[in-house]
Amino acid sequence: MYDLKSEELRMTSGRLPPLALVSTWISFLLVNAFVAGCSSPPPKPIYFPGYPIGYLEHGMASWYGPGFHGNKTANGERYDMHKLTAAHRTLPLGSIAVVRSASTGKEVTVRINDRGPFAKGRVLDLSYAGARTLGIVGQGTDQIELRVIGFEGRTAEMAFLRVQIGSFAEQRNAAILLERAQRIYPGGRIQVIDLPDGRRYRVQVGEFRTENQAESAATRLEADLAVQSFVFRDDS
Repeated sequence: MYDLKSEELRMTSGRLPPLALVSTWISFLLVNAFVAGCSSPPPKPIYFPGYPIGYLEHGMASWYGPGFHGNKTANGERYDMHKLTAAHRTLPLGSIAVVRSASTGKEVTVRINDRGPFAKGRVLDLSYAGARTLGIVGQGTDQIELRVIGFEGRTAEMAFLRVQIGSFAEQRNAAILLERAQRIYPGGRIQVIDLPDGRRYRVQVGEFRTENQAESAATRLEADLAVQSFVFRDDS
């Protein structure tokens, strides 16, 4: 004979009949699967092959502003001095970097969208907004620490590196230097750039895949031609 009181006692003590137990267990699994699916971590970003995530650099930074505002940058954008961007000679365009000022201690996060600075002894050209955030607009330059933390944009292979060995107002002088450089490294080119203070003819040599190759070439060109050089990544 079925004992209703005994059944009620089993229910209140947490001991479910077999069918109810199976049903409850299935529901538990479905709920957990749903929650796990909703809380799964986002996919990791895909970087360039050899992308320098975590890259750290120390050096002198400068900034560029009104004279370049509205000009086309290396990645095709129009330079906006009021946005947090910067120019670097070799980092992939789209790199996101945290920059810290050595003198003010302030930090700013910028996106690399241009090439430069084309001046010896400098590693970064900040936008006006970036320099203002760091508090270095008035002094013009400052020692900084740069750390790459990510990437924003289209993934692809990184472009090759070139060595720039001169920049001239006269095309003839650029042609003479290029001819001398071609005796050491075949090829090379003269890149014509219009700057706020006039047209410049830049002499650039080589197509190098690694920093070591490019730096080695730069050292030899400086020694043989008595020039100042720097390495940059050619995104054209």
